[in-house]
Amino acid sequence: MGVIKSAMADALLTSMWVFSMPFLKILNLEIAAFLGLQPSLWLLMMFIFTIIGNALGGATFNPTASFAFYAAGLKKDWSALSMAVRFPFQAAGGVVGVKIVLGVLPRKYKETIKRPSLKVDMQTGFLAEGLLTFGLCLALLVILVRGPNNPLLRLLLMAISTVGFVGRGANYTGPSMNPANAFGWAYINNWHNSWELYYVYWMGPLIGATLAAWVFRFLLSPSLSTKEKKA
Repeated sequence: MGVIKSAMADALLTSMWVFSMPFLKILNLEIAAFLGLQPSLWLLMMFIFTIIGNALGGATFNPTASFAFYAAGLKKDWSALSMAVRFPFQAAGGVVGVKIVLGVLPRKYKETIKRPSLKVDMQTGFLAEGLLTFGLCLALLVILVRGPNNPLLRLLLMAISTVGFVGRGANYTGPSMNPANAFGWAYINNWHNSWELYYVYWMGPLIGATLAAWVFRFLLSPSLSTKEKKA
């Protein structure tokens, strides 16, 4: 698949992800109120988007995930140029997703939407996004590459990891750990040109993703283990 086609697939998947997230949270709340227990639909969400992403030729909805797999050396056909092209498309997909969800979501639910919002100073927010993204990307790399062979078990572990890191960052930055999602909400709320957005929600996560990829590549990758055994 060409770079432009891959970027367009990323944009489509990102818009679908950003659009789906508020409905997932609302559905969780409605089920909790009806049944008296707190469900987690993250596994179903991961399953659906894994299928869609594969159908779109390996599309991703998060620039940090894209860059982590590229920096870890797991995507040999990707390049720095392809990353530079795909990031803006993912950001545009985030904007489209937010616009659509705000256009169709009933008014009573709009105030309940939790969007990325900085609740601490910028330096702390930068560190929080970086560390959370580092942990999440490293966990995803290990699960997908060195995790169990059972795909459903892998998805379960991915869902648990995602929920865990999201919960950890709730009191700091929202959190986002997804620059495209953060950009979508920032654009709608007219702070997409702010230093806060790019420092906290772009630089922090991308640096965290890069460090996670390097740790995985040089310390945890299967190829390294194979070389050590041969030596």
